[in-house]
This record gives sequence, C-alpha cells and structure tokens, in this order.
Amino acid sequence: MIHEDIQLTGSFQASGSFTLPNHATSTSITNPTTGSTYNDTTDNVVKVYNGTEWVIVGEQFIPPTPIMEYLVVAGGGAGGGRHGGGGGAGGFLSGSVDYPSTGTVVTVTVGTGGTGLYSGQGYNGGDGTDSSISGTGITTVTSIGGGGGSSYDQNGGGGDGGSGGGGATDYVNGGGPGGSGTAGQGNDGGDGSITGYYNHGGGGGASTAGTTANTTTAGNGGDGKSSDITGTSTIYAGGGGGGSHNPAPSGGGSGGTGGGGNAGTFGSNSPGTAGTANTGGGGGGASTSTGGSSAGGNGGSGVVILKTLTSSYTGTTTGSPTVTADGVYTVLKFTSSGTYTA
Repeated sequence: MIHEDIQLTGSFQASGSFTLPNHATSTSITNPTTGSTYNDTTDNVVKVYNGTEWVIVGEQFIPPTPIMEYLVVAGGGAGGGRHGGGGGAGGFLSGSVDYPSTGTVVTVTVGTGGTGLYSGQGYNGGDGTDSSISGTGITTVTSIGGGGGSSYDQNGGGGDGGSGGGGATDYVNGGGPGGSGTAGQGNDGGDGSITGYYNHGGGGGASTAGTTANTTTAGNGGDGKSSDITGTSTIYAGGGGGGSHNPAPSGGGSGGTGGGGNAGTFGSNSPGTAGTANTGGGGGGASTSTGGSSAGGNGGSGVVILKTLTSSYTGTTTGSPTVTADGVYTVLKFTSSGTYTA
C-alpha cells in the first residue's frame, strides 16, 4: 500500500541509517520530483530538486585540497675580487603545490653561495648554485643562483643569475654593465662607473636592482624580499655592495637588506663581506688602495622552506631540517639538501 500526502504533527523519530544515492552530475537523474535528493560526488555536496532546478542543501563545508607552501631561495653570487662589483642575490620563489600523495619523495636541493677569489689581476666572483624542490606528481620549482660580481681588469660585465652581479670599471674598456636578473626571481646588477675613479656596481636583489656607480660613489646592493612562511616576516636575497679603489672619495657600497654583504672598507686592501648564510645574499665586492688586492666576499647559501597543515603532515625527512609546529601548521626549514617523504 502506498500512502501519499501524509501530514504529521508533533515529533518524528527515526532509527537506522539513511543512504543518499551518489551521482557525478544531476543530468544522469531522469524525471526528478520535488524533494528528490542526491550526493553530488563532483562538487562533494548534497543537492535537492526544488521543482525547477537542483540546489545545494543549506550551507555545506567543502574541504579544500591540501597544499604545500614553499619558499625556494638559491645561493648568492660572490663579490668581485681585487676590487669589483657586488654579488647578485640568489633567485627568490614562493608559492604552493598540491600536497604530495602518500609515499612521494620530495627532493630538496639547497644551493651554495659563490666563492670570492683573487689571483693575478683579479677574478670575477663565482656564481651561486640553484635551489629546487622536485618529486613525482608535483611541479618542479627551481630558483637560479645569483650572478657573481665582476672584477677590475678581468671582465667588466657582472654575471647573470637569479639576480645579476654588479659591473666593474675597467681602465681600458670603461664601465662594465651589471648582470641580468631572472624575471620573477630577482633584478639586475648595477653598472660600474664609466670614467673617473674606479667604483663598481651593486649586485641585484629580489626586490630592487643594484645601484649604478658614479665617479664618486660605489653602488649599493639591491634589497631583498620578505616572506612570512615561518610565521615571522623575514627578508631574503639582498645583493652585495660594490667595491671601490683608492683614491676614490667615498667608500664601498652597502649590502641590500636580506643578507647582502657590504663591500670592503675604503682606503685599505679589504675583502668584501660574505652574504649571510641561508638567505641567498650576495657577497660584497673587494675594495683596495693603490696597487693592492683582495678577494670578494662569498655569496650566502640558499634555503628551502616547506609549510603544510599539521593535520596533513605525517612524513619523514632526511638532511635534518628544522621542524616546527604551532598546532595548525608544520614548517620544515632546510638549510642543506635533503628529502621529505609524504
């Protein structure tokens, strides 16, 4: 017997379970009647037919797809030797990828800073090396190592990289150009002075370019960029300051915010200051007095930071990253290469 249009008053209690039919789309349901209900497996919501169209029942929470945030900073370039341009900062990349499926090994590579050298008539600063994350099913993210600062008498042009190294003045060829940065990762290095005193350009940073030297002033390193992925706002990837040569009226350039090293002290045979470790900062260019020589500052090593919901984090690591959790998020800070297995 079938009863229709039954009206109930008072309370109604039911026991047992009630299972909704599953459909990927309502188009597979023929001749629905008002009140027909199903579980939409595509949108993960319950829908009801109101006599005209299918609508979502009430306010429903749709769980977001778990993601893994990242910050990938490459190693910074070294400053130019003898007296030279500042090193460019390592490339700076931040964003997110889908949280890797169970068993996926995420390979983390942390780039090293370039080496500051001096030999003979001078050496350009070494380039930093790349940092990256990669693994099956996730998008590979690679930040480019910073370009080394150029050296007086060696090669006027700064190295290309995540950010470009500073250019150096050459008494034969004039002012050398700063190296080029990589779009979306960093900026160009500043040019060396064309005439007059031997002042050199600052290395590029993640936020701003290195400044160009003039006849009285060496270039400063470009500023880095801020990230709050760890829960604390921190600046990374500043460029190194450009060096100078006695008897220039002013001293060497300052490093940019975010780990950029200062140039060597004016009026002495002074090496550049190294970029700060695990910031990707560029090294400062060397400064010298007449006839002197010294090495550019080494570039700062890079860093890779991963962040995910603590409820998603169940993995294991190699490479001894620092792991912190605040009850909502878990953060893995890699200061050297390693892995994370989901």
